[in-house]
Amino acid sequence: MTATASSTQPSPSARLSAAPAAYPAPMYPHKATEAQHSERRIRSFQPRRGRMTGAQASALDRGWERYGLAIDGTPLDLGSLFGGLPVTLEIGFGMGETTAAMAAADPATGILAADVHTPGHGNLLQLLERDGSENVRLAAGDAVILLRDMLPDASLAGLRVFFADPWPKPKHHKRRLVQPHFLDLVLPRLAPGALVHCATDWEPYAEQMLAVLSASPELENLHPEGDGTGWLEPADHPEGSVPGYAPRPDWRPVTKFERAGIAKGHVVHDLLFRRR
Repeated sequence: MTATASSTQPSPSARLSAAPAAYPAPMYPHKATEAQHSERRIRSFQPRRGRMTGAQASALDRGWERYGLAIDGTPLDLGSLFGGLPVTLEIGFGMGETTAAMAAADPATGILAADVHTPGHGNLLQLLERDGSENVRLAAGDAVILLRDMLPDASLAGLRVFFADPWPKPKHHKRRLVQPHFLDLVLPRLAPGALVHCATDWEPYAEQMLAVLSASPELENLHPEGDGTGWLEPADHPEGSVPGYAPRPDWRPVTKFERAGIAKGHVVHDLLFRRR
């Protein structure tokens, strides 16, 4: 994975450092319209510039021009971006370990990975470079703008939302990503048969996700009888099952964040739904 930054403009990592602190997400390059700057709505995330390591900044500068894109409202041609591969959108990839592992294990699927965490972009680019994976594109910014303005209808083969911020305080529940209005935005972008896969270690959020997804007649729960509870180790499962939740699929790696949640006594739930 190589890319050469233009000598006439700052490098991607430098452009990021110069981005306005009040802007809702990092942009590479900074091309957002004035309307997007001033757009007022409840967001499911907080801007996270963070401090990049030297290795992360170098990875951004090497790979961003080829593998990254700004969420700036410009419509995307996913066929050109991914060479005709079916594309799954992943919202919130953190430091990218799960994304990189899934990309390496399934090179026949394109992954459009969206996040606002700057060091995570650099770290994921490092991992993709290490693995030689070519089937991932990184999107920096607000996933709502990506879905609403940039993706064609029926263009996605899947959606992944793994361990999104649960916003546990009641006054912050309105900030949770998986809500009816979010689903209204997602559904038109999903092709028939597309897989919606969510996972969380916050049980109240799992219950909300299950209620929101189950309420849509356009989605089919692949585990309506509760084939598993979603805990990490099968031996730890209590007898019986929890209706609506799925066992953790083999293709979803266990993350450090997930293990930390389990160590705190949290219960991990996976939800698998298919677009009718």
